[in-house]
Amino acid sequence: MTEGLVQGLVEGAWALVLCGPVLVASVAATVFVVRRRSLLASDGGGQRSDQLFWDLFLGSCVAVPALLIPTLISPLTGLFLAGAAVAAGIGVYRWAPRYLAGRSRRRDDLAREAAHQAARARHDELMARWSRYELDPACSIDYPALTDVRLPETSALIKAMRAAEQLRSDPGHGSVPGGGNEYPDAVTSLAASLADAERAAGIPSGKARQPG
Repeated sequence: MTEGLVQGLVEGAWALVLCGPVLVASVAATVFVVRRRSLLASDGGGQRSDQLFWDLFLGSCVAVPALLIPTLISPLTGLFLAGAAVAAGIGVYRWAPRYLAGRSRRRDDLAREAAHQAARARHDELMARWSRYELDPACSIDYPALTDVRLPETSALIKAMRAAEQLRSDPGHGSVPGGGNEYPDAVTSLAASLADAERAAGIPSGKARQPG
């Protein structure tokens, strides 16, 4: 009798070690996939129902044998594994939204950082393009309107330049990830203002984009 009890405990322990991780992992993965689909899927109930069926079916193909085999060997082991699987499923169900939200924020931050880097490069190009009207004597003589702030287009250009420069240098606004799109928008506005000022000054569009 003692030997049978010891053998049962050993078999139950082996079943717990071998099947426990498989059961918990399969339940956690299935709950995560289903939870993610429910949070991210767009409208279309028929398609979601079909995906839900296959997610649950595939998860069950792994989870059911991983629970059934230990239960046949030792009912107590099966009961313990069932509790562990339920706990894992509940934990993943509650944790998944926070994880997905954090991953979405990180993805948005990366996209925003890339947009800001592109805006900085565009900003430098626009400033180099405008500076020749101020620093190149020939351009200053040919196109004095680009430095005459009495003209509305030039005045708007100077304001756009100041706004873009302030947002670029101010870490509290659009110059860092998480600060919104203020700086890229300001650079876009600067490009439009420069094009308007060049057009008002009578500069041909092709020549306006040529380096000094």
